[in-house]
Amino acid sequence: MTKSAFADHKFYTNRELSWIAFNDRVLDEARDKANPLLERVSFLAISQSNLDEFFNVRVASLRKMVSVGYDKPDAAGMTATQQLDAVSKDVHKMVDKQYSTLSRSLLPALAKIGINVHQPRELKGEQLDFVDDYFHQELYPILTPLAVDVSRPFPFIADHTMNLALRLERPSDKDDKRNFATVQIPDSMPRVIRLPGSGDDFVLLEDVVRQYAFELFVGSKIRESAMFRVTRDMGLDVDEEDASDLMKEIQQQLKKRERGRVMRLEIEGDMSKSMERYLVKQMAIDARDVYAINGPIDLQFLNSLVKNVGPRPDAVFPPAVPYLAPIFSDQSIFRTIRNGDVFLHHPYDSFTPVVEFIHQAAVDPKVLAVKMTLYRVSSKSPIIKYLKQAADNGKQVTVLVELKARFDEENNVHWAKELERAGCHVIYGLVGLKTHCKLALVVRREEDGLRRYMHMATGNYNDVTARIYTDMGLFTCNPEIGADASNIFNMLSGFSEPPYFHKLVISPDGIRDFLSERIDDEIKAAKAGRKAEIHMKMNSLSDPHMIRKLYAAGAAGVHVHLLIRGICDLKVGLPHISENIEVHSIVGRYLEHSRIYAFYADGEKQTYLSSADLMTRNLSRRVEILFPILQDNIRAQVNNIFDLMWEDNAKTRVLQPDATWERIDRRGRTPFNVQEYFVANAAAMSAELLGPETEDVQKTPGGPRHFVPLRAPEED
Repeated sequence: MTKSAFADHKFYTNRELSWIAFNDRVLDEARDKANPLLERVSFLAISQSNLDEFFNVRVASLRKMVSVGYDKPDAAGMTATQQLDAVSKDVHKMVDKQYSTLSRSLLPALAKIGINVHQPRELKGEQLDFVDDYFHQELYPILTPLAVDVSRPFPFIADHTMNLALRLERPSDKDDKRNFATVQIPDSMPRVIRLPGSGDDFVLLEDVVRQYAFELFVGSKIRESAMFRVTRDMGLDVDEEDASDLMKEIQQQLKKRERGRVMRLEIEGDMSKSMERYLVKQMAIDARDVYAINGPIDLQFLNSLVKNVGPRPDAVFPPAVPYLAPIFSDQSIFRTIRNGDVFLHHPYDSFTPVVEFIHQAAVDPKVLAVKMTLYRVSSKSPIIKYLKQAADNGKQVTVLVELKARFDEENNVHWAKELERAGCHVIYGLVGLKTHCKLALVVRREEDGLRRYMHMATGNYNDVTARIYTDMGLFTCNPEIGADASNIFNMLSGFSEPPYFHKLVISPDGIRDFLSERIDDEIKAAKAGRKAEIHMKMNSLSDPHMIRKLYAAGAAGVHVHLLIRGICDLKVGLPHISENIEVHSIVGRYLEHSRIYAFYADGEKQTYLSSADLMTRNLSRRVEILFPILQDNIRAQVNNIFDLMWEDNAKTRVLQPDATWERIDRRGRTPFNVQEYFVANAAAMSAELLGPETEDVQKTPGGPRHFVPLRAPEED
């Protein structure tokens, strides 16, 4: 089949609908009784936060297309209007499923173990007195009732704020007139309020405000009250070509973003039709953008609930302590790297060596320069602290801070200013491109001359997310990679255009071309009758060119195994095209975030890690890196990790030809949760690479290596 044939709309799944299917897999974890109860509650909250961001960004993007008359169909043949209709239909079903899960499953199960969310009207005695005092002493002084009439226009409703809508009747009104008013639930106060007593009893902030709302409107009668919430367009429209100061432009756009167009209106399910129509008119939205909620609006309150309950060890995942190999405590990290490349698999391996890499660079008198890219960092980042210390100690410190990292813009502007004040050279990347690569370079003077030490990774330099995201990192002092790393930083900070790179591959465009060539090599091998395999792991697959290349590989007889956590626009089971392509998705305790691209290569097993997913934005509009695993034992380890993940039958869903996802049938099979396996075997797998061998290793001929766990996960 020709390449043009692979461009037919029938060969693709719509990206937005594929994302909704991913969020449904997250929601499925909330319904899975094999998960501890409070973890199920957290998964439901995650499905809400995912959905909020989806409306903030993806639905907003579709709306902009419609508003400017852009009607070109996507790869799946759907126009923006058709996508909005399909999204509305699927999300309405998802919301119903979310609240069915909450009301029919999770809340009753919580009540059975003594965790209850009460209505204030149900309370008595000490608890009622507490709520009464809380309202009058803590809430009443900060609440602001906002009436709407000829002299007071409808107020601005901020993104994701909780608001109480009211219809009031005053004695002076004629003809049964109803007056509208709102009260914003203060987001400066905790939404989940613990009640006094020996149990885990709570009330929600908005329910307390509603209970006493009559005190805010003395002389009026409340005829109706109902909660509502809006989701706005939170995209940034930054014109970098005309922005003389990118940081100021970002700050200005952040202020404008707060007043973006409304994308979604959530209302309580029992809100009257007249009030609903009034809000729809004020928000300038369509009826399809209204979501009637049968329960508390915004399920992210469940995160606060989980954090506030007393100790419940049986209701959460067993604690998992990341493994820190003794070698990182026994000697300088630079000496460790000189002895051989070092591979880390987070969160199973500790993130501490990455932080310590920057720390030791900051205090080592032999270190001359530190260069680093930062996309997302934590609010109290130790890496920022050590970069500032390095500058204070006279090192040449250059930091690329990506100001356009979505929803981290404000945080990154703050850190950029902090680093500049400390004496670091701060750069903001290339015009029109986000810098998404994860790269740190340390230049050190040693007896035999200057040596460059690098850390490259699939995930962010964020010590918080490193505990819950699965990512991979590599330390190396390979001279060719060092030269490439220097070229990348020179390209980012100046006008350098390196003619070639020795080992690293960069985007825009370079990674797409490089992977396409590797796929072509496998296609040639398959057509020649030789063994041909492609193993890829990523967050999302939506780039049409890469999908066409994978279709060509499948049609040629290459066996393609894809591990994709989120979006997958590729279809499986297409006759003579994708029958050799299998797609698995693992959604579990940890968020799968690492990117692996591996090729059989006539038995040579070429393996690469990357910061890039196979999405058009990553391959064409971002600075990304792809780096090879050159050391034999590390390459075997990465391939083994992939093989083990492919064996998972506990948290894996398999893509079906109709674009649905189904769990693996475990009848007659031993349950295997790969994430739990990695937690239990982190020490053993690290020992394989760093030594000494402290664990017994059982090797299975013809298959992936299986490590025998000698200790419980919580003791690792």
